[in-house]
Amino acid sequence: MKVLFVIDKIELKYFEFNKLVTNFWLIKELLDRKCDVYITTIPNLSLKADVAYTKCYKSFVENDDIFYEREQKEFQVDDFDLVMFRPDPPVDIDYINATYVFDFVTKPKIINSPKAIRSFNEKLHSVYFKDLMAENIVTASLNDIENFLALHKQIVLKPLNRCFGSGVMYLYDGDPNTRTIINTMTNNETTLVMVQQFIPGVKQGDKRVLTLGDRVLKYCIKKLPTKDDFKFNTHSDSYIVQSSLNDSEYANFTNVAKKLNEMGLPMAGLDVIDGKIIEVNVTSPCYFINEINRLYGVTLEKEISDYLLTHVLLSL
Repeated sequence: MKVLFVIDKIELKYFEFNKLVTNFWLIKELLDRKCDVYITTIPNLSLKADVAYTKCYKSFVENDDIFYEREQKEFQVDDFDLVMFRPDPPVDIDYINATYVFDFVTKPKIINSPKAIRSFNEKLHSVYFKDLMAENIVTASLNDIENFLALHKQIVLKPLNRCFGSGVMYLYDGDPNTRTIINTMTNNETTLVMVQQFIPGVKQGDKRVLTLGDRVLKYCIKKLPTKDDFKFNTHSDSYIVQSSLNDSEYANFTNVAKKLNEMGLPMAGLDVIDGKIIEVNVTSPCYFINEINRLYGVTLEKEISDYLLTHVLLSL
């Protein structure tokens, strides 16, 4: 099996086995299974006429760590059996242009589908599942946001193209910084933002619910806020604990998984507070493999790799 990982530039810069990085767990597991695994980044993609190419590096295992050969090789993307498209946000114009390159790829199984990612904003398109979300609006209007704040008393504003809580702001009714924060977030009413009703349960953390294909994984973790923030903002064992889903959550989120899988998004991470989805992560969702393995005594990277390789074989 020949596999290509499109990873973030910083992951290439610090390419070694880092237990906090989902990509590294999967690369290591696939290498251990004797797959040929290559790595690349968005700037190394190209089109020649209507053929997609990539300049990439072959990875290998040595002393139970992962490395890559420094000699860059060029392949047609169609030379691969599986492509893992997992660059991190921001979903900017360079990111979007990379998804266009994959419009000319025909052979390999691509997870997640770049075309599906291009059509699915992690914040905005969460409203596909509006019945499972807190009240929300997407707007650039100062007046609309102030009215929403007056109605709900506490709100959260989120930029539409970032990750890991970057740029997320909390506002309460009467906050003296209200207009300054709204104008900053919306670039003076020129940039759309997601505005959500604040869910007080966030103080006890948010769950990361993991989907794989059309099912929800039984392993669930809770990300706890730090003492100086209302949200999870540091990837540390101290702030990640074991959690669970009740029957209603499991049924609801299984339906979400099926919908995402139909859209070409088989790997996703739902962020959930009090049974309500606050975000659907589809670009490079963290599967918290290290933490789940530690908390549950499992080898999650093997389960994910079983899924990946099985579905590649089914697509051949």
